[in-house]
Amino acid sequence: MDEQNKNLILATALSFAVILVWFLLFPPPEADPALEPGTETSQTIEGTSVPASAAETAAAPGTEDGEGAAPEGRRAALAAAPRVAIATDKVSGSISLMGGRIDDLKLNDYQTTLDADAEIVTLLSPEGSSDAYYALHGWAAGSGLAPDAVPGVDTLWTLSEGETLGVDSPVTLSWDNGAGQVFTRTISVDDEYMFDITQSVTNNGEGAVNLAPFGMIAQHGLPEDLKSFFILHEGAVAMANGELSEVDWDDIAEADVNSTWGRPAVVTEGVTEGWVGFTDHYWQAVLIPDAGETFEQALTYDPRADTYRAFTRQPTRSVAAGESVSTSSKFFAGAKEWETLQDYQASGVAKFIDSIDWGWFFFLTKPIFWLLHNLNQLIGNMGVAIIGLTLLIKALLFPLAYKSYVSMARMKELQPEMEKLKKDAGDDRQKMQQGMMELYKKNKVNPAAGCLPILLQIPIFFSLYKVIFVTIELRHAPFFGPFQDLSAPDPTSIMNLWGLLPYAAPEPGSMLALVFIGILPLLLGISMYLQQKLNPAPTDPTQQMIFAWMPWVFMFMLGGFASGLVVYWIANNTITFTQQYLIMRSQGYKPDLWGNIAGGFKRTPKGDAANADSKPKSGKSKK
Repeated sequence: MDEQNKNLILATALSFAVILVWFLLFPPPEADPALEPGTETSQTIEGTSVPASAAETAAAPGTEDGEGAAPEGRRAALAAAPRVAIATDKVSGSISLMGGRIDDLKLNDYQTTLDADAEIVTLLSPEGSSDAYYALHGWAAGSGLAPDAVPGVDTLWTLSEGETLGVDSPVTLSWDNGAGQVFTRTISVDDEYMFDITQSVTNNGEGAVNLAPFGMIAQHGLPEDLKSFFILHEGAVAMANGELSEVDWDDIAEADVNSTWGRPAVVTEGVTEGWVGFTDHYWQAVLIPDAGETFEQALTYDPRADTYRAFTRQPTRSVAAGESVSTSSKFFAGAKEWETLQDYQASGVAKFIDSIDWGWFFFLTKPIFWLLHNLNQLIGNMGVAIIGLTLLIKALLFPLAYKSYVSMARMKELQPEMEKLKKDAGDDRQKMQQGMMELYKKNKVNPAAGCLPILLQIPIFFSLYKVIFVTIELRHAPFFGPFQDLSAPDPTSIMNLWGLLPYAAPEPGSMLALVFIGILPLLLGISMYLQQKLNPAPTDPTQQMIFAWMPWVFMFMLGGFASGLVVYWIANNTITFTQQYLIMRSQGYKPDLWGNIAGGFKRTPKGDAANADSKPKSGKSKK
């Protein structure tokens, strides 16, 4: 391999390392939106008024004026209003009859940690709890109705049908405004995470009334478990007529004040097919109006109450005296499971699978996850599935790898002639370059061929990193032994001899954990070192030192990454080592692995460095 080829590979590897280290040391700062003066407590839109949350009319928690509204705790907030229980295999919780809010939801299949006694994941929480997050459906008052004539956040609904909301047992809430209009809301839930909400209004009054159905999701403050990591989108996610939007929390807070909504807002009008809501690492809450009817999406921020909201608002309906009007919509609240989202997409929720953050390399991350998911379904072990995925990727890239290694073997064969060209050219670099190009052309050798597989591995690596980090299928996915969560760093540590000594390893993510590495990072360093030793060390002392340190730098650098990613890298190095060794043997060369390893511990005298290339190569031998 000539100097240019070595430099290109070195530059690629170092650039990759610099990017990784930069994002590890300098992740994007956590959003810290500044509070702005308050706005009015309701918004008038085309003659209708969207009711404000109670939080909008109170000062933000912790301020002097809002001291009495400070959170009382989740248990006290749940006890503050009568409730209707939710009970399915997948979810449990309750609906508050005060406002008819879906504001208490736990995901039964997921625990917060791997501990046997860990709590079930809580997705939705009522207003008054420390991390209030809930959904509200209702009607915005138009002409013919006063704002208090439509159900609001303080409306006390009556349970008119049903007892407990379950898969085959919907519940119906009702409310009579005393002015001639009767409102009903029927809520059902399927065996996964989708709620169906049917709202009806019957006008028993003497004149026509106008009102518009809406849905709202409210998040009070930023989520407590915000990751703020560059590779993950957290905030709002919306689909509008086939176009996906991912809006960060700070982008909502810093949006321009919308004259219609009277506060910072990101508004999309004229949507006929889509959905909008909030998403975090593994869970999301999304409003889904029925397809075919035009509606408006809005993402707003109330600086006074420090509350983010996602709205869907359908056109105003006119209800004549003696008539009834109904409208239906869906509300998804649950885990971003690939198969579940696919099923909902197949049943009519447009591009719902894109609510998973596939990233810029979606054309790679989607097929990679599809393949990984199906391998896991077939094998039953996600770690083994990652190894199987690595084998398939390497098989796909094998033609390029073969050409690369053949080219490298031929380059080694041309080494004596290249050294002769260098001596003949002396300091005339142009003459040397012309001679080398003629030599390459004569022997049909491409000096850049060795770089192509490496360059292709970089987007694949990032795509797999994205898949492992963002998909819930990797969360708490076991491999074997101590590796029970492939989305988390290696839990073992050299500090306690990988579990042999009777004391705990450093906490994953801590500085000690980065220094006292586990089994997988160590295997990564060894596999990278052995792969490197298939070739003799570069003759240039600087390159020789950089190449010597590179495996161990990567070992510590990747030690804090998800263990599933490290498993992929170990498998990739092992397969690459085997491929390169066999291909080089097929070309008539036997790599002197042990000789190259031993040579790394020897010091080359300075006087011999210049002549090192003219001596017989220790990295190959004829059969």
